[in-house]
Amino acid sequence: MLFNFSRLAIIILVLASCQHDYSKNQVKSERISINSSLQNDSKIDQFIAPYRARLEASMNQVLSYSAGEYSKTDGELNTAIGNLMADAVFERTSPILKQRHGLNLDMVLLNHGGIRAPLPKGPVLMKTPFNIMPFENKVVVVQMQGDAVLDMIKYLSVVRRAHPISGMTLQISKSGKMTFFEIQNKAFDPNKIYNVATNDYLYKGGDRMDFFQSSDTIFDMDYKIRAVLIDYFQSKDTLNPTADNRFTYDN
Repeated sequence: MLFNFSRLAIIILVLASCQHDYSKNQVKSERISINSSLQNDSKIDQFIAPYRARLEASMNQVLSYSAGEYSKTDGELNTAIGNLMADAVFERTSPILKQRHGLNLDMVLLNHGGIRAPLPKGPVLMKTPFNIMPFENKVVVVQMQGDAVLDMIKYLSVVRRAHPISGMTLQISKSGKMTFFEIQNKAFDPNKIYNVATNDYLYKGGDRMDFFQSSDTIFDMDYKIRAVLIDYFQSKDTLNPTADNRFTYDN
């Protein structure tokens, strides 16, 4: 059989037409700093001006009045602002739990780190709860058996931090041993199931609060902590929280 040079030529032409140029192109970039040297776009400024004005007016709406400035660093085991947050969650969540599920709320546990700003003295503006609680965490109510509650108390006794609590009274020794514990002014019952309000971050184990995970019954209140604060502030003419004996060292 004679070799077909015409067929070979056609094959070479086809292969050549399928080749691509993969040569690299030089890419140039420039770092642009976002700072005061950038000029404003007047058209964009004009467009957003009415929205900015409405937002500022909303954020400056007065909700209540604070008798003093309250910070989460004011106390060792409980603080005025922490007590306020926990009491606010208890007051606003308790009727919702009762209406939806026919249950009584027993106590509240939040976290010290969730308080992101002090409560300032003077008019409490709409921006205040956004500063105190900038996160989107929601209130959940967890049904906890006695063993899980004792794990919670052990956690509080070990970390000895002013995590906001409400509905319970706890005393510990300087060594961290529990010496007194009541819920709703009644002695703790290890055989009872308690309804504990917290937030979804802590329920999932945030701040090493793993004891919540022992419960498989949880009620989502569909109520953000920040919204709780807004509603609570609006319901009060004057805020004057105090540190009390809800979590103290045993004398």
